[in-house]
Amino acid sequence: MSDSPNSIENTEETGSCCCSGKHKERDEKEFKDLMNRLKRIEGQVRGVEGMLENDAYCTDVLIQVSAITSALNSFNKALLANHMRTCVADNIRQGNDEVIDELVTTMQKLMK
Repeated sequence: MSDSPNSIENTEETGSCCCSGKHKERDEKEFKDLMNRLKRIEGQVRGVEGMLENDAYCTDVLIQVSAITSALNSFNKALLANHMRTCVADNIRQGNDEVIDELVTTMQKLMK
């Protein structure tokens, strides 16, 4: 396991979901970009919590939730593009065509 701050750790240690058991060490720029996006989304979610605590009108909350959904979709698009440029392309170059099936399965799950 890498000591890099952006490496994925064992699920028991972090309590996060790491279903495939595979790991990806991201370069610093990609890591910072993805983390910045998540921090903004986290701030948006906290904003909605505040709206609920302050009895905000339903449509105002719905519009903010829609913005969060859009931000999450943008996060997914950026992550998927990076995945295809790196993980998928590298595996294909190494002769591991199974990664295509994995990508298709992932895309099917994303498009539910």
